Amino acid sequence: MQDITEVLRLPSPAPRPQSMAFDGEKLWMGSVETNRLYAIDPRQWTLVEEDKAPGKPWGMTVVGDELRVICGEGDDDDRFVRRFVPGHGFKTADSFRCPDGTGSQLSYDGTWLYVSQWYNRRILGLDDRGNVVREIGLEHQVCGQCYVDGAFYLVTTEDEESGEYFLTKVSADGDNRGEDLARIPFAARALAYDGARFWTNHREANQIVAFER
Repeated sequence: MQDITEVLRLPSPAPRPQSMAFDGEKLWMGSVETNRLYAIDPRQWTLVEEDKAPGKPWGMTVVGDELRVICGEGDDDDRFVRRFVPGHGFKTADSFRCPDGTGSQLSYDGTWLYVSQWYNRRILGLDDRGNVVREIGLEHQVCGQCYVDGAFYLVTTEDEESGEYFLTKVSADGDNRGEDLARIPFAARALAYDGARFWTNHREANQIVAFER
């Protein structure tokens, strides 16, 4: 299995970049050090917007003109899906607690949100009230997630202490538990796709990486 091909490796605008999403123009990143969201122009690599999150922004995805963000809140890091409107901040409406209060990454297929549960090795499809409508079992633990052309693309690992990370593809119809496409030679967090390449975070290096398969 070959390694991914890095295209860009750039400094993060904030330490410990964790979550990521691409809205068609801007690359959004959430830092679990500052508990803030940052919108980046990926062409100029300039910061165009930032806002404070109600907790640690572990995962995020684009829903129309808005974002949905998994926030870890309180002393127990209880996980909630929060609604964020660019230019207007976080809203209290349309928020809900993640199933079992846990979840790390988030994607959207145009109908349902999908929350990944790292240690349970599964993706849960949720309706707009947070009810579980489907479950997809996985071979690996998930530390990055996006939905592209009818499939989930994931950053996965068998054990985060092993240092082995993969780009994994899982059919959206759930008829397989995943195909590892390439190795990722660093401890990646989050996954976004801009129509041409993937983006992820090398969190502990405070860097954002664009790559191809």
